[in-house]
Amino acid sequence: MRLGLGTGSTAKHFVELLGERVRAGLDVAGVPTSEATRADAVRCGIPLTTLEDIDRLDLTVDGADEIDPALNLIKGGGGALLREKIVAAASDRMIVIADGSKFVGVLGRFPLPIEVIPFGLAATRRAIDKAFAKTGVSGQMVVRNGKDGHVFVTDDGHWIVDAHLGQIGNAPQLANLLTSIPGVVEHGLFIGLASAAMLAGPEGIRVIERS
Repeated sequence: MRLGLGTGSTAKHFVELLGERVRAGLDVAGVPTSEATRADAVRCGIPLTTLEDIDRLDLTVDGADEIDPALNLIKGGGGALLREKIVAAASDRMIVIADGSKFVGVLGRFPLPIEVIPFGLAATRRAIDKAFAKTGVSGQMVVRNGKDGHVFVTDDGHWIVDAHLGQIGNAPQLANLLTSIPGVVEHGLFIGLASAAMLAGPEGIRVIERS
């Protein structure tokens, strides 16, 4: 199989377990969604490829910061939302693996990551505010800092603005509006990409399939 390899703490566990299966003889090739995942995959002995060398992936396995009943997601807490969305969109299926606490009735409790170009950031933020107003949401926007206290820079050289919105009543509409803003590279609303979610809780694994 040709697999998209997600980013984040849950996806890291999947990569390590996949590495065990590869060492036992499983034949796969992976496309990592971040430099951190690439390093983990190399360490685990997973063969890698790129979307330049293959045109489609059979499956992507990734985590999520929030999942709603329609399997719309908020992703990007790990800062890899751009590559994660490219890989998910190039996959025949995307399975989300997450702790059951990530399943919510309405998206928005987790801050929405918006990947932006540093140039003209004030203008971009004003346009984002207008998109929020059109969809009836509002909240504080904060440029993300890294662990070193400096501005967090993505693998592709961009910044991330985290929007604390509380609830996003119409996630597909907001996603479309954000996509149309010059200066917004990508956003963490993954609409219609997940095929299924596997949620772990005290009572075991709950699987939710897209209807």
